Amino acid sequence: MSTQTVLPIDRDSITQLSARKNEPQWMQDLRVKALESAETLELPKLEKTRIDRWKLSSFGSYKDTAPLAGLESLTGAARDLLQGEGHAANVIVQRNSGIAWKQVNEELTKQGVVFTDLESALQTHGELVQKHFLSVVKADENRLTALHAAMWNGGIFLYVPRGVQVALPVQALFLADDAEAAFAPHVLIVAEANSSVTYVDNYLSDDGLELVHNGVVEVVVKPGAKVTFASIHSMGAGSTDITYRRSVLENDSKIEWIIGELNSGNAMADTTSILKGNGSDSDAKVISIGRGDQKLNQTTRAVHFGKSTPSQMITRAVMKEEATAIINGITKIEKGATGANGQQTERVLMLSPRARGDANPILLIDEDDVKAGHAASVGQVNPEQVYYLMSRGVPKVEAERLIIYGFLAPVISEVPLENVRKQLEALVERKLG
Repeated sequence: MSTQTVLPIDRDSITQLSARKNEPQWMQDLRVKALESAETLELPKLEKTRIDRWKLSSFGSYKDTAPLAGLESLTGAARDLLQGEGHAANVIVQRNSGIAWKQVNEELTKQGVVFTDLESALQTHGELVQKHFLSVVKADENRLTALHAAMWNGGIFLYVPRGVQVALPVQALFLADDAEAAFAPHVLIVAEANSSVTYVDNYLSDDGLELVHNGVVEVVVKPGAKVTFASIHSMGAGSTDITYRRSVLENDSKIEWIIGELNSGNAMADTTSILKGNGSDSDAKVISIGRGDQKLNQTTRAVHFGKSTPSQMITRAVMKEEATAIINGITKIEKGATGANGQQTERVLMLSPRARGDANPILLIDEDDVKAGHAASVGQVNPEQVYYLMSRGVPKVEAERLIIYGFLAPVISEVPLENVRKQLEALVERKLG
């Protein structure tokens, strides 16, 4: 039985907002069409997760954002992330609905790289944006993607020309501190042939703010290009984090996903690589930590179309107290993808008898000449390992801590910025108590 869908925004508000931002007509039409689709589309159906029971009404409304006087005006974790020599050379800060700070190194501009907010890119690089916007994540996939297409705000546009190697990472910070403001950034990255770039972002919000982050990431990787994408989500209790990340890879291209899911509220994330071209390569490393009564649903997926396409997935999840997590690893090898090699590992460590974690490795193979493998485990800290360390003079609490950090090390060690890696370590410390 279907129920009436009450949307957080109406058609008139969408068209007025688009006109106020001076968006091209095609974007306004896209927003309106997506809103109409949202009225009839269903919520995503997740494995063993009743997302319809989550608080999905606090989308907020668009609010203008005051510019920051400088990065030094940020406080706490947000400021710490952007400190250190060279780390703030190329950085964009979105606060709630809009962009509050933008700083781009002149050398990057000389290389022809475009690193700006998506709203500005609509004015300055409209054809590029139109060509790729929602080409990887479709607006009509479900009600949440349709609402994102209708309501997106702020966001990032990163374009790397053919053959350009970007030496320094570029960085974005998404900060929510107003529960009444819409928070739905869209990240669009296009790496042309034989280029390379590292992109890092962080999502932060204070505890107690009841808000919904409804975000989409699209990464287009052209032949021979390489993109390293690192993202840490540490939104506070009261938040609901919905994130779709998706990349399309052409011949001999590569993407590296490094994802830290450290939210304190309910969270759903879908990170997918579509290996379209021959020789394309995907490597995904994900950690997730849950506590309290959090409900987490994390999916990492690789879909092989091209020949001789390797994919690797490593997921580590730690659950404490009464947190529950559904960890899905999906390798799909399509007919004709000969020589594909899909490998995945999902491991869940539970620190409380009331915590629950499900690791679901899934192989869907429609071709004979391929390799595929999976490993999955769910369990508690190994008492033999604790005993061994204690026999060497290590206190029990410290022994358990060392084991947990060893468990998470395959992902934490891969974060490309030292200050972000240290922040990730601090967040892990805080979440694990």
